[in-house]
Amino acid sequence: MPGDKSISHRAMIFGLLSVGETRVTGLLEGEDVLRSADAARALGARVERLGEGHWRIQGVGVGSLMQPKETLDFGNAGTGSRLMMGVIAGHAITARIDGDASLRKRPMQRILDPLKLIGMQVVDEAEGGRCPITIKGAETALPIHYETPVASAQVKSAVLLGALNAAGKTTVIEPEATRDHTEKLLAYFGAEILVEPYGLNGTGRKITLTGQPELKPKPIFVPADPSSAAFPLVAALIVPGSDILLKGVMMNPLRIGVITTLLEMGASISIVSSSVEGGEDVADLRVRASHLRGVDVPAHRAPSMIDEYPILAVAAAYASGTTRMNGLHELRVKECDRLAAVAAGLHANHVRHEIMGDDLLVYGGCGTVEGGGLVETHMDHRIAMSFLIMGLSSQKQVCVDDTSFIATSFPGFMENMSRLGADFNAIETDQTA
Repeated sequence: MPGDKSISHRAMIFGLLSVGETRVTGLLEGEDVLRSADAARALGARVERLGEGHWRIQGVGVGSLMQPKETLDFGNAGTGSRLMMGVIAGHAITARIDGDASLRKRPMQRILDPLKLIGMQVVDEAEGGRCPITIKGAETALPIHYETPVASAQVKSAVLLGALNAAGKTTVIEPEATRDHTEKLLAYFGAEILVEPYGLNGTGRKITLTGQPELKPKPIFVPADPSSAAFPLVAALIVPGSDILLKGVMMNPLRIGVITTLLEMGASISIVSSSVEGGEDVADLRVRASHLRGVDVPAHRAPSMIDEYPILAVAAAYASGTTRMNGLHELRVKECDRLAAVAAGLHANHVRHEIMGDDLLVYGGCGTVEGGGLVETHMDHRIAMSFLIMGLSSQKQVCVDDTSFIATSFPGFMENMSRLGADFNAIETDQTA
């Protein structure tokens, strides 16, 4: 399995912000992460690939970033671009941030607003706070108290990274706990950070960071990405007779909402062995073909599985009964409007479904999906992979219009799936090969 993308981005950032040499093993070498590596170089780090998944980063430390000479091009990487905005916000440098056509459509205002409170200025931006954006970091970064309007690890992380160069304590409150890799790495690299439950039911988090630490380099082990693992996992569940082992999958409780949901649906997923690597729970998972049933997925689970709803919709299509996924408003602002894209893909393959507000209802076919559709991916890697997985057990083949973006998060996806028995072929259509 490829390394976790969220941790891989952060490995580059923390390598940049620490003084000395950071060694990384298991790094995801997808296009998104390589753009973060380029940005770290542009801001002063020496970044070197030593071998497959093995990297060395010689950092410059908090407060010592270089002025980038050229535009920081993040391609399709929403996480990399947003987190690096936070890094730049706390430093007195100016940077232009841009990306591909998909990234240019994604909203950045939710990131820019809190960073302005730290002291960052927006020099120039496209309409609606979108890329390309030129930002000028704070001359003197200010500690702030900020409550995130939505449950977003990217917003939270950008604020914490921006506040690293601010004297004093910064507090970030999030209404629902989101992936906590930034907080864990801050503590691991030597920052003073306190994380406390927040809210009436304790599902939120209050994070307090003391600024201007001297981050000390540490080795980083990147476990397998649970978001990537979801694709062969669901494939094994829906293809009769399947029995596979997924090795070294990260089991952070804030990242495994899709596994929790699939278990509720009756999936045969068992932990073969478990360990702790680099502060993260890791496990080998045995997955066998299963008869799935529809369930009601609560909205509060969304932060722990926000990237996995497209592949969950595929599992739901093969289940018996109705699966209702509640509170999917955040899917509308991903690489594309993922909620609309998933619905269109289901429609193209004759899967009964319904969108009610921000909820998606999928009426399962009791193990049968007709297929036969051509799915428009909208330059979204997870849409492409999800509907390729659908085609592995459908009555008619499922086609997607583009697979080039899969490499942003899962290089080798088609080769790995083919070794498990998948049959992928490039097919000429009247649209795109």
